[in-house]
Amino acid sequence: MSNVRDTAKRQYARLLDKAAQQLAGLQPPREGWISAMRKALGMSAPALARRMGVTRPAIYQAERKEREGGVTIQHMEKLAKALGGRFVYAIVPGEGRIEDVLEAQARKKAKAMVSRAGTHMALEKQALSPDRLEDEIESLARALLRNPPPGFWEEE
Repeated sequence: MSNVRDTAKRQYARLLDKAAQQLAGLQPPREGWISAMRKALGMSAPALARRMGVTRPAIYQAERKEREGGVTIQHMEKLAKALGGRFVYAIVPGEGRIEDVLEAQARKKAKAMVSRAGTHMALEKQALSPDRLEDEIESLARALLRNPPPGFWEEE
């Protein structure tokens, strides 16, 4: 069963890594996607309002809400359709690949675990050298990646 789960996990990772690569550097226009698309088409707000069956102020409000992060996905889909486009959204790794997100979490977990152990060792005058401490963190992080514990995503 774990092979099926691992295969599915790898497939999802490839999908998200590819999407992240394709979207790298994509930033929303300063005025927002609705306004940018409307202006690129040379479409006025009243024309978009008529296409959607809403008032002109409703279009300006949607554009403002988008800039402020308050527009719904459903509303963006309707606006995109009225603009002759399609609304696309994605959640992708912030930087790099899925593997980078996993490695960062494993390293964070390992660092916290080694730090707790290091505190006890220091009290007993058995503290590790900085190089040895880094080796322990890396070793533990690799072990956590191979076999993530149940609390892998819990905050320390």
